[in-house]
Amino acid sequence: MTRLVVVSNRVSVPRYGDQRAGGLEVVLRTVLQQNRGIWFGWSGKVASGNARNTHSVRRNNIQYVVTDLSNVDFEEYYSGFANRVLWPILHYRLDLAEFARRDLSGYFRVNDHFATELAKIVVNDDLIWVHDYHLIPIADALRRRGFGNRIGFFQHVPFPPPEVLASLPNHEQLIPLLMQYDVVGFQTEGDVQNFARYLISECSQMRELRVAQTAGQEITVSLSGRQTLISSFPVSIEARAFERLARRNLRSPLVKSLMASLGGRSLVIGVDRLDYSKGLIQRLDAFNIFLAKHNKWIGKLTYLQITPKTRSEIPEYLELEEALGAAASRINGTYGEPSWTPIRYVNRVYGRSVLAGLYRAARVGLVTPLRDGMNLVAKEFVAAQKPADPGVLILSRFAGAAINFQAALLVNPYDAESVAGALARALAMPIEERRARHEALFANVCKNDVHLWQSKFLIALRGDDEQALRSNPVPPNGSGGTNKRVWRDPLTRGGGGSDRSQAGGNGSAHWRALAPCGKKKRPKTVAHWPGASSGAQRARGVTDLEVLA
Repeated sequence: MTRLVVVSNRVSVPRYGDQRAGGLEVVLRTVLQQNRGIWFGWSGKVASGNARNTHSVRRNNIQYVVTDLSNVDFEEYYSGFANRVLWPILHYRLDLAEFARRDLSGYFRVNDHFATELAKIVVNDDLIWVHDYHLIPIADALRRRGFGNRIGFFQHVPFPPPEVLASLPNHEQLIPLLMQYDVVGFQTEGDVQNFARYLISECSQMRELRVAQTAGQEITVSLSGRQTLISSFPVSIEARAFERLARRNLRSPLVKSLMASLGGRSLVIGVDRLDYSKGLIQRLDAFNIFLAKHNKWIGKLTYLQITPKTRSEIPEYLELEEALGAAASRINGTYGEPSWTPIRYVNRVYGRSVLAGLYRAARVGLVTPLRDGMNLVAKEFVAAQKPADPGVLILSRFAGAAINFQAALLVNPYDAESVAGALARALAMPIEERRARHEALFANVCKNDVHLWQSKFLIALRGDDEQALRSNPVPPNGSGGTNKRVWRDPLTRGGGGSDRSQAGGNGSAHWRALAPCGKKKRPKTVAHWPGASSGAQRARGVTDLEVLA
């Protein structure tokens, strides 16, 4: 039986009783629980000197193979090139990129080390699935060692247009190495088109390069006899399981204690890593404007922002941490009272169970990144809600999730007035509208769940890609089903801070609520949004590519 070998930068071997798992970790563990295989990557440990220990451990029928990094590896590969160069550029923050040639060398060196360790465990018929920007050169390193296995790559973060990516020093040495993979997957159609445009604009001197867009949404690229399929595979969650988790943990001691401390006030929640891509400073600015303009809510709501610290060794993150603490203190000092503060800002890490209960208790979820590949917090918030009395999701139009989540209140995170208006609208939203919006969002996250994501990618990786992708495509806007009742958005485009299109466009579009995940089927809904572009138009971003002769 073919094994699946998953490769990611960080592998956190689960400890008994530890539920503090991040989004990527949860997703990949779900994949490996359904497919016999191995999870390989960095242990998270930095060894003294140049010693690199690699060891294996088995947990819950998954074999984890982890390797340490040396101090130099950590500084050059992880802290240097991955986090100070690739991360900011892939998130459109050219101003924060700090390139050093030694870091690029360290990045290639660690990828070569990973390939050396992988070569000890990979057999001929293994499928290899590599995850994210830390590990772009892995396939090339394995090919140079003689491995002909099917190898796939999935980019969890955004892939910017070539005009942005070309600012990466030595990009021509790195990005074309993606062509050593058999399948390259991205979160959105816009990312796919950006990569194809990069190949056309930056690699046109390669005389054997052929780029073609097929009848579906996928693109095939041929170079020197190797063919690579490029397509979008939007990552997701186990919606039904998360809904059950939220229902149970609404009664957990921590959640009950928090709700009791609110004294009947509405809860607004945000959960983000401490990172400049999450738009946290802009979010606090918007909350400040909200309190100034809608003072009737002063003393009647509490905004809980959970922001675990990450990458504290990087100066930009330390500066962000200080700025966020100062902003929260300033708002609390301006509007707070002895018995109430508007913001509770915490840097602790909480397990998924606790977060699920908090999401279910919240009246509003604030998910406003400046740029995000997908954003699974948005999907978890939707899955956690009570169908009879759901909270409202406010979502950045620059998150990949916005393409399918047109029933959320979509906002421009750079426009603080818009976000403040959306928050006021969410808090005042009638129950009928909240239910209709949640029903559409929940149906979408149920249909396009983590099982569909992994199955479609693995079908493509096994080589059955073209037929599978065309016979059962994921509708870009989650459409399907028939009308039972119709609910119309009462506000025109742009009112109350609701900015619904991600990439602009005119005309009308609709979303359809499919049968939800529960056993009982609710009536299917069609809701029309004025002024929104079609799902395909929103996702595409550029015109279809022509075949290059």
